[in-house]
Amino acid sequence: MKPTRKISRRHFVATTATAALAAPRVLTAQKSDKQLVIGEGEHRFEVLHNWAQLPEKYTWQTTHNVAVDKAQNLYVIHEGRENLKDHPSIFVFDAKGKFIRAFGQQFQGGGHGIEVREEGGTEFLYVCAYQQVKSFAKMTLTGEVVWEKFAPMDSGVYAKDEDKVRVKRWGRDAFMPTNFAFLDDGGFLLTDGYGSFHIHRYDKNGNWVSKFGGAGNGEGKFNTPHGIWIDRRPGRTPQVVVCDRAHHTLQYLTLDGKYLETLKGYGLPANIDTWKGLLLVPELHARLTLLNTKNEVVARLGEDVERVTKLVKDVRGDSNKWVAGKFVHPHDACFDAAGNIFIAEWVATGRITKLRRLS
Repeated sequence: MKPTRKISRRHFVATTATAALAAPRVLTAQKSDKQLVIGEGEHRFEVLHNWAQLPEKYTWQTTHNVAVDKAQNLYVIHEGRENLKDHPSIFVFDAKGKFIRAFGQQFQGGGHGIEVREEGGTEFLYVCAYQQVKSFAKMTLTGEVVWEKFAPMDSGVYAKDEDKVRVKRWGRDAFMPTNFAFLDDGGFLLTDGYGSFHIHRYDKNGNWVSKFGGAGNGEGKFNTPHGIWIDRRPGRTPQVVVCDRAHHTLQYLTLDGKYLETLKGYGLPANIDTWKGLLLVPELHARLTLLNTKNEVVARLGEDVERVTKLVKDVRGDSNKWVAGKFVHPHDACFDAAGNIFIAEWVATGRITKLRRLS
């Protein structure tokens, strides 16, 4: 997740101010003997909570992010606990939810962002980790490390030895990366969502090039820039979109980092994905939002904002308080090739939900 003052996962429970709900009507869950369905019209989904199941030798320890490869395998990264150093932080499941493999012990205690990228016909994982790990890496789909990088000291924004000292330390001179966006030239953007609040540009070999953003009150400055994406939907000029989480907004910028516009009305937006003409925004304030190519809200799914943020205490830590067809704290979500949605929630026991597209 992400902070400012910092709003980090650690401080989330205290940050319950509900963002403005400039929304269409609430889409309630419909239940039959066979299916739990949310949404309506073109955006109806069957809800399959706890879709991904781990073998008994592994445990969920706060699920963070998800990604899908061309074979429709799902990759899940969780934060994990630093004291369980031999436990993997990345789990892989096939299209039916069957466990395939696990790896990534080096990210345990700080696992955060994960994306799949195809390069020259080969797919790779890009992984980043915060807390005591403070790194980002390019890996094969089976976990072999191609390269691993640490704080970009050439950027001039980090404390001395931030690229060498592996301790948890929060602040604007700390390196706490949260996620990636991929550029057409083979390079990528990496957002330091819990640390400096800058967005760093790297070339295709993982060499630092430049930065933009930083801490501030909007319009190109951020308060916990947690998620990032290149919006390439049909009919739109490719642009960078950033989840400015603690401001409860999405910011659009040019590919060079120049501010364009702000979209308001979200509750701690955490990450972004796109499929055809849809843009998907998981919000830690208990819902998923779908937007069309005009960036109009067309659906809000699994919404439980009022209850989770105001009415019931410790929903995150007590699964008995979870409601079928509703979300608690969606931290990341992604589409597969068919438009199904996978959601990772920021809950201590971990939860991966599949929304099977019905429309």
